[in-house]
Order: sequence, then structure tokens, then C-alpha cells
Amino acid sequence: MSRGFMSKFAVVVGSVMALAGCSSSEQEPAEQQPTQQAVDARGCATAELSEAEKAAVQQAIAGSTRAQVRANGSVNVNVYWHVINNGTGIANGDIPQTQIDASINVLNAAYANTPFKFTLVSVDRTTNSTWYTCAGGGCESKMKGALRKGGAGDLNVYSNNMGRGLLGWATFPSSYASNPSMDGVVILYSSVPGGTAAPYNQGDTLTHEAGHWFGLYHTFQGGCADPADYVSDTAAESSAAYGCPAGRDTCAAAGLDPITNFMDYTDDSCMDRFSAGQSARMDQLTIQYRGI
Repeated sequence: MSRGFMSKFAVVVGSVMALAGCSSSEQEPAEQQPTQQAVDARGCATAELSEAEKAAVQQAIAGSTRAQVRANGSVNVNVYWHVINNGTGIANGDIPQTQIDASINVLNAAYANTPFKFTLVSVDRTTNSTWYTCAGGGCESKMKGALRKGGAGDLNVYSNNMGRGLLGWATFPSSYASNPSMDGVVILYSSVPGGTAAPYNQGDTLTHEAGHWFGLYHTFQGGCADPADYVSDTAAESSAAYGCPAGRDTCAAAGLDPITNFMDYTDDSCMDRFSAGQSARMDQLTIQYRGI
């Protein structure tokens, strides 16, 4: 994934506790009612590591193989949520606490068979028309530089209305040391549970992007050729799957395409699992690069 094929999910338009935090404002347009956002296909734009970077990651974890993955739910990840809006009301991206809490519940359900659990620590709200439509570049640097909290093991989530047909993007754990202020996940505000970005409005854009934050690649990375996504128990697939195409099989190697895996591009309602191999890889990479 280059910045042109990153982990930003594509759209054609572009909990634990109820917590409140600080807010800042640049302008406050009149409140509007949410409208359905037309979403044709999931795409993803988390900047793919170079071949040299991927090789370095493999070398770093080669000698750190654990006898077994840590127990399910034994590793807590603090979550700092930054709501970037264009004014009051859901139509301006000012999602309510209930949708944030629901998002944390979705994360915990999705990662229930992994070592990770999520605790919402704080929510802050910022009204900024430039950051509201930010899709990367200088505005992302300024936004994250001003708002990011915590360290390498803390998940910062930024929700906005990025446009450019995108649903979200993330940074990899191996990138933290060189650029810690950019670490985190950015998602389209309407992809949260109950949002308007159907069929990507059940919260699994965050699930998918958090998978990248833990170090996972797309299930279709590398196509049918080894080492593909570097996980042995996710069947190879030649390209991203969309919708929920049961029985899809695009590679000669054994196994149907992993269309129900959170790291594919299928509809939220189709995704329901991480593999044991993915859980083990996330555990390794989190120990290596995030210190939790």
C-alpha cells in the first residue's frame, strides 16, 4: 500500500464509560440532520510498508516467537477518541457519546479471541473545518500533533469526514519509533455503529484499521504468492473481496478466500473473525513495538 493504496477505506462520497473531554472551536455551522451516505465499496489506504521495512519487521520478530499467545483479554489498550466536527449535530460529524461507546463495544467483541481489550479513557471534541475534511498530509500532521495522547501502546482514534471516497487509515506499530506523533487511526465518522455509511456502518472500519495498528496486513496482500499477508492460516486470495461473496476462491492454494476476516474488504455484516495466526502475529508485534 503506498499513499495511493493505503489503508483508507473507500466510499464514493466522501464502552466502557460515557466520558467527556475538552473541546475547541473554529466555527459552528447550524445543526443539520444526518443523511445517508452512498457507499459503493470498501477500499483501504494505510501506507503499505516497503519491502525493506517488511523485511526488517520479520527480522525483528524472528527471534521473539513465544510458546503461546497471551491469554484472551489480558492486554488492555487505552483508547483516546478525538471527534473532529464541522459544528454541532451528527450531520457535522459531531457523533454522540452513545456511538463512541458502541464502537468500543464492537472493538471488544471483534477482538474477544485475541489478547486485547479496549478501555475508553477520554473523548475530546474539536470544531475545525480543515481537519474535518482532512485526508492526510499537512492537515493530518497538525491535527495529530495537537491532539494525540499517550504512548506507543495507546490507541488514538480520530473521526472526521475525510472525503476522497475514503473510510479510514492507520499507522503500523513498526512506524511508531520514527514518527510517534502520527500514530493512530482515522475513520469516517459515519462508519460507526448506527452511522449512515451503509454497508460499512456497524463499526468494523475501526476494527479493520485497529488490525493495521496492531500490525496486520490485508488478507489479499501479495495476492496468491507467498508470503502474502505473513499469516499461515489465512487462505491466499488474489484480490480484495467486496460484499459477501460466499464460496469465492481466487487462488489455487488450498482454502476458500477469507471473506469473513476483518482484514478483507467485505461488508461489515460479513466480517466476523481474526484467525489464530493473526492473533499470534498481533501479539508478537505489539510486544516488539508497542511495549504492551
